[in-house]
Amino acid sequence: MKRYVELFRIPNVWVLVLACFPARVAYGMVGLGIFFKVQQATGSISFAGIAIGINAAAGSFTAGIRGSIMDKYGQTWPLRVMVPGYAGMAFALNAMHSKPLMLIFAFVMGLSAPPINLSVRPLWKIVVPGDFLRTAYAIDTAIMSAAGVVGPVVATTLALSSHPALPLNMCGALMLIGGGLLAITKISRSWIPEKKSANHVPLWKHKPLQLLMIEGCFIGFGWGVFDVAVPAFTTIEKVPHLTAWIFTAMGVSNILGGLLAGLVSKRTSSLQAMRRTYGVWFFVSIPMALTHPSWTMIVAGAALGLVGGAIQVFYWEVMEAIRPQGSPTAMMGWLWTVEGTLMSIGSTAGGIISEHRSPTLALSITTFCIGAGYLILTAGKSRLAAADRIPTPEEDLAAMEDNSPTTR
Repeated sequence: MKRYVELFRIPNVWVLVLACFPARVAYGMVGLGIFFKVQQATGSISFAGIAIGINAAAGSFTAGIRGSIMDKYGQTWPLRVMVPGYAGMAFALNAMHSKPLMLIFAFVMGLSAPPINLSVRPLWKIVVPGDFLRTAYAIDTAIMSAAGVVGPVVATTLALSSHPALPLNMCGALMLIGGGLLAITKISRSWIPEKKSANHVPLWKHKPLQLLMIEGCFIGFGWGVFDVAVPAFTTIEKVPHLTAWIFTAMGVSNILGGLLAGLVSKRTSSLQAMRRTYGVWFFVSIPMALTHPSWTMIVAGAALGLVGGAIQVFYWEVMEAIRPQGSPTAMMGWLWTVEGTLMSIGSTAGGIISEHRSPTLALSITTFCIGAGYLILTAGKSRLAAADRIPTPEEDLAAMEDNSPTTR
């Protein structure tokens, strides 16, 4: 843990961590906030799943475009436009009672989603030395996971309280605070977009990204089904309060998994670590599909979150190794465009399958998708060869300063 103590002694680390945290909590709340708002207003789990799906589809559809804008113009004015726009849509959606209007505002809210996580990721490179980058990624993963713990708990608690309209209003307020603070920090304002290399290849022709997009189709769909299947299952079993406990267990263990990965990730290459952890992820996802809303599902969710937190750290390392120069935000944005679009379809399917067939069937789809993702990465590992070696601290710093598909 000494390395984490040293990390937080670096100037501006605390600034970056604390500034974006409220906005990340807002993103942790939005899915369940929309679910409970629409489900309580209409009495339909399927329609609530459709609303979440539309919101996610709109957000993912423009993620690549918003990332490209930031890579070209910087972060300041895009954040100052999108943050208040998103918050305003959250407030407006919360005031709607008509089915068509709820879908419309959920869609527009997704279109205006500020790319908070995509914005923070490249900032670490100017805050910490190159040999602390992996540790910084682990901390960032832990912060996102912590927000993922707080968000669902707050959203579920408020939705089931005497003030069920509060979740989306709180979501909008937290986005204004966190997104606004990030936009005015000196770190964000001083970030200068990278210049593209002379032999730049369009991202959609970049073979490593193509592979990750194929894998992302399965993971996006499977996780979209999962995000609706869990609250649908607890609602059907008349224990909706367990939704918060399940997601909290996943989030807390996700934090631990990310921190553990940050300590041991340099013992092997990023690609090897990701593939090995991915295989374990598949096996620990199986019990989730075999349990019912009770302490068993909480334990199964904790195991799933533990391995998932480690994967996220290694995934970021692989992304940094194989991305073209000049695309620190856009590459992740376009990947999210694909993954998020499939996630929105999965959310819609998850609601329909859970209500009209079985939540257990929906959760088994998530397990199948994780297995498919592992097979895709295994079959195409040669395309990710740039991440299949252990860099020296000097090479790690050089890779951050001048990154290309063959530099690590």
